[in-house]
Amino acid sequence: MRSWLTKFGVACGTISLALAAGDSGAPSGKPAIVLVDDSDLARWQSWAKILGWLVIAPTVSPNTAIDARVEALVRTAREAIQNGSADRARIYLAGSGESAAAVFYTISRQPDPWAAGLALGGSPQAAMDTGRLYAADFTNVPLLWAGATQQDEQLASKLADAGLNLEWRSAEKLPVASVFDWLAGHTREDFPKVIDCETPSATFSRCYWIQLTKLDGAERNDVLASSRIAPAIKPALDLGGYGYKIGDPGPGILISFLPGKYNGPLKMGDRIVELDGRPIADAHRYNELMAAFKEERQIAVMVERGKERVRLETTVILPKRAPEVTARVQAKFDSEAREVEILSRTVTAMQVTIPAQWTPAVLTWNGVPLEKLGEAQGERCFELRVEKELESSRPCP
Repeated sequence: MRSWLTKFGVACGTISLALAAGDSGAPSGKPAIVLVDDSDLARWQSWAKILGWLVIAPTVSPNTAIDARVEALVRTAREAIQNGSADRARIYLAGSGESAAAVFYTISRQPDPWAAGLALGGSPQAAMDTGRLYAADFTNVPLLWAGATQQDEQLASKLADAGLNLEWRSAEKLPVASVFDWLAGHTREDFPKVIDCETPSATFSRCYWIQLTKLDGAERNDVLASSRIAPAIKPALDLGGYGYKIGDPGPGILISFLPGKYNGPLKMGDRIVELDGRPIADAHRYNELMAAFKEERQIAVMVERGKERVRLETTVILPKRAPEVTARVQAKFDSEAREVEILSRTVTAMQVTIPAQWTPAVLTWNGVPLEKLGEAQGERCFELRVEKELESSRPCP
């Protein structure tokens, strides 16, 4: 992927001038790209400078937990809006290489701030493996993935078939101009007429003009199925949580992450170089060897630790993980029927903000009419609750 990014940097100047010349009708404020990884910030800023785009990124430690990174990305976007440096309708999330999976994950966790997403190279597999990738959250956030292999294209097709709003292109055949051009073709609405979000967490429960405030796993609604992208069941070594970079050239896999309070046998900087007596050339070979295990059993691994070689006895385990209980909300404004219709699952309280242009209208929740909204001069907020098994509404406090 780095070679493609280098070609992008070489060619960007001429093409960016052409794009800028045709942008006279653009809205005030700068389009902004929020990068998942700040290590490539200077390169992106040099590309975007001719266009007049803003490129920003939070500064976080590589060992920061992924959900904390998501919160930092959202906070960076909102701060840029609040200080007037970014156009709130044109904020895009981007990542390349190993950061590509975080683009998928972040949109699924918090779709609200983004007009579109861009993943250059890499793979969404790590995001899929979390079990927290939901197609519903991409309803209003289209994502462009520039992949490198036929396997990438097949995976993209699988995700699109599952309902994820994804466009795949070959990184080798992708014209440089179309990266910025594709992003510029998408804008975010403050009040999209159709929204759809799914979440297992009260922390990530904002869905545009709806804020879920209380989730209850007992409050089911079979009308709304889960949009979860099922993770693959991957064999793993029972050595505690550890991480490595898929792009590491080898030999073996370099242990580049260990969780806090880790008490397993590995150390940072170790390399796992043999698996059950078979040498490991690189991370891709390691994944191939691990995928071949179909049952749990005892094996030995060889670890290089500096100039030493350490033999570890461990077990191949097949993770068993039950899906998390999730909340899902779908809502739409029907301008002809003058109705704001909300369907939800596992939700017992929410706040709903209705813009003036949608009034007069009737507000319904799971088929129950709750409010007749008279014509309003500004936005109105309602708190919806399930109380004694009955839905109710009142103005937000």
